[in-house]
Amino acid sequence: MSPVPVGDIAVNAAHRRTKAVSPGARTLGEVLLNRASSTPDSPAAFQKVDGAWHLWTWQDFAQRSLRIAQGLLSAGCRPGDRIGILGPTWFDWGVCDFAGQLAGMVTFGIYPKQSVDQVRYLLKHSECKVLFTADEEDMETAIQAATEVEELVAIVAWDSALAERWQERDARVTSIDAFSDQVMDAEQARQIQQDLDPESTAILIYTSGTTGPPKGAMISHRNILTLLRHHTSMIEFYEDDMLLGFLPMAHASERILGFFVRVDAGVPVAYATSIGSVLQEISEIRPTIFGSVPRLFEKMYDRIQGEVAKGSAIKRAVFRSVDRAARQRLALVLEGRPVPGWLRIRHAIGDRLIFSKIRRALGGRIRFCIAGAAPISYEILEMFWAAGLPIYEAYGMTEATVVTHMNRVGDARLGTVGRPVPDVECKIAEDGEVLVRGKMVFKGYFKNPEATAQTVVDGWLHTGDIGEIDDQGFLRITDRKKHLIITAGGKNVAPANIERAIKNQHPLISQVHAHGDRRPYISALIAPSPIETIDWGLEHGLLEKAEAVARKTELLADPSSRTDALSESMAKVAADPRFQAIFKEPIQAGNRELSRVERVKRYFVLGRDLSREQGEMTPTMKMKRKAIEELHSEAFDRLYEDPTFGFDADTENI
Repeated sequence: MSPVPVGDIAVNAAHRRTKAVSPGARTLGEVLLNRASSTPDSPAAFQKVDGAWHLWTWQDFAQRSLRIAQGLLSAGCRPGDRIGILGPTWFDWGVCDFAGQLAGMVTFGIYPKQSVDQVRYLLKHSECKVLFTADEEDMETAIQAATEVEELVAIVAWDSALAERWQERDARVTSIDAFSDQVMDAEQARQIQQDLDPESTAILIYTSGTTGPPKGAMISHRNILTLLRHHTSMIEFYEDDMLLGFLPMAHASERILGFFVRVDAGVPVAYATSIGSVLQEISEIRPTIFGSVPRLFEKMYDRIQGEVAKGSAIKRAVFRSVDRAARQRLALVLEGRPVPGWLRIRHAIGDRLIFSKIRRALGGRIRFCIAGAAPISYEILEMFWAAGLPIYEAYGMTEATVVTHMNRVGDARLGTVGRPVPDVECKIAEDGEVLVRGKMVFKGYFKNPEATAQTVVDGWLHTGDIGEIDDQGFLRITDRKKHLIITAGGKNVAPANIERAIKNQHPLISQVHAHGDRRPYISALIAPSPIETIDWGLEHGLLEKAEAVARKTELLADPSSRTDALSESMAKVAADPRFQAIFKEPIQAGNRELSRVERVKRYFVLGRDLSREQGEMTPTMKMKRKAIEELHSEAFDRLYEDPTFGFDADTENI
């Protein structure tokens, strides 16, 4: 690796389309070998080390992967063995992933900060042979989890000093340098690839387990190569593109669409130091394409709206005028209609005054954004598009190699997840479930033929999502099939519609959980947003400044963490009647967008945010509905039985 001056990591290359290397590959390992031979000296990755950005080329990437691949063979691993990776989204994660591929093995990721029991389950279920890990916390978890995993022959630390500190605890601990002291010959690696069956499993991706233990989805080389060979029709990559890496590599979307596709296209990535540093480092990285989960776009939107609300009456009026003009122009552009000259002028002035500042805050070079995993409200999509930051929603699932539908440049419809990508068929079942079929449908669940048979029927993958296809072939997802609420009156209600309508009405709302199965009406749990709650508590004298600063520092360092200290601070604020009263108006506003049967009649405000620590959220920040229903069952019962508990949304007056 070589150091690069901070703020000078833009790629010095022409703005011309990249050339994929997957057409000549049979396996995933061959994709990296082809990339390294095609553009050996081009930048592959940037990462901060001791405050300075360092660069690795594709040749560096391949050589480091070949070293670790040789280490895997020397440790007694054989093609088909499972190799685990537990660590943050950094350069070494991808290197270890491709090392396993070059050695003909099956790689899988483990989310950081999982419990010992969760990690132990994955290690035992996969029969993991080698586990790579990154830091003190995850090493502690790994060693405790590995005590009952006899198949595990090595726990490999990315850092030599980390290995030295833990070797006394477990003799299997070694450093990545000691593990990879020899390099595999590229010809040997190619021979291993030639011996692999393209239909064999390349990676395991464990589902987040919203309804039970995680299932290991077996994704084949052919599954992934099918996606790679069509990526040029889905995303336009250029030689001067730069991506920002920060989402968990254990997640299917980041692993396949954000990583494997990037290697195929030869586009470099700069890894954020941490999730908490993303907004700070984005101005240094200056990405051209920005992919994220919807929650981050929602928080950006909330922050913008919050800053506007703090401004003077004149500033608020200016923003509303600029926003209105931008949305009017956008509607005409999306419909293919001409934009009047007066509206073009108003938009240009407003863009210079307001929206250009938002783009600069995100590095100033973003051509477009990609979002998946959950729907984004139309209001948020419209604002980002109007601001010159188009968000293209995509849809898919792990079991279909991540993406089956995608909005694309020149072929997008807001509020939908796009049309099917090549080699994918889609239809809607009689009960409204989305079914897909094609070469990207997975092999099945590891060691679970029963679940596989329930998921793939006659070649059609049952997604579990409810959706509809419009007259132009664009798919709209409305909810999960298993999440549908059937009221006591027999009405089918999609909770996601209710939650979306309310969630974005106020920045103080973090999560909304709609409830009402076999109940006379819909009720809801409202979870407040941590930073906004802390700010409100400080402003209203409910928290001391030192306490507020400490909690916000924790959140900025790890935005997904919900510590006991944070929950205690939030509870102080949430207990205040003035704070509780804030939520009635946004719930009523959301209710106005819903049919009468969907409207929330009663609700209660939780004294903290929903969290992974309490088992209410998955590592990808999806609500675990069954866990929420069980954990808060008493509160939901009281909403229907005790008129003194919770709040009435006054739906009769809407």
